[in-house]
Amino acid sequence: MTRRPPLALALPALLAVAFLAVPLLGVLADAPWSDLAGRLTEPAVTEALRLSLLVSAWALLLSVLFGVPLAWLLARVDFPGRTAVRCLVLLPMVLPPTVAGVALFQGLGRRGLLGGVLESMGVVLPFSTAGAVVAATFVAMPFLVISLEGALAGLEPHYEEAAATMGAGPLRTLRLVTLPMLAPSLAAGAALCWARALGEFGATITFAGNLPGSTQTLPLKVYLLLQDDPTGATAVSLLLVAVAAAVLFILRGRWLHPLR
Repeated sequence: MTRRPPLALALPALLAVAFLAVPLLGVLADAPWSDLAGRLTEPAVTEALRLSLLVSAWALLLSVLFGVPLAWLLARVDFPGRTAVRCLVLLPMVLPPTVAGVALFQGLGRRGLLGGVLESMGVVLPFSTAGAVVAATFVAMPFLVISLEGALAGLEPHYEEAAATMGAGPLRTLRLVTLPMLAPSLAAGAALCWARALGEFGATITFAGNLPGSTQTLPLKVYLLLQDDPTGATAVSLLLVAVAAAVLFILRGRWLHPLR
């Protein structure tokens, strides 16, 4: 590894680091440290935190239930249209968040493709807690799928083949052999998925609204606080920054240490 990089590369790199660090340092500098605990324990903030944890937990559960099989199919099965399915998985990661919300409306809203079917079953997703869960799952599940697909693609199949020769079926092999070997990647993907769901804003406010106690998660609470209480918005933003930094620190320390 080069110890002394060329000046022509070092200066732009330092500027890039500064560009990324200054906004975060601004949050730290402007945070109401003397009144931080009081700001974060206000009833409206704790309610938004409770809802954020509920929504992100359900989004993670749904992502694991549906994302793990999808990642396995993409990595292990050569089926027609696999490239198209992979692009479909990646699409929510690059869509503008409000466009994702509009897409959810057109697909799952009252007048969407499946809106009539869902309504006949008594399920109304827009402007509900369930809608917030759906929005968070839509944008967060790709992080889990892509993480697992890459890990599965690089996994040596010898152990799975040995289990198959001993009579284990595909599901038993997946449960007893494949998933334990993928535990670090699954944990890393789950952590990224949960953090993304916790920070979801655009699709949620577009599809589920900003209703206190129902769909107003922490990011939406920050948006509301910015209008009449910037200091409170900074305090809640600091909490979200701390959570995101903690997730990255855990990933770096436990699951991504080979990248050091």
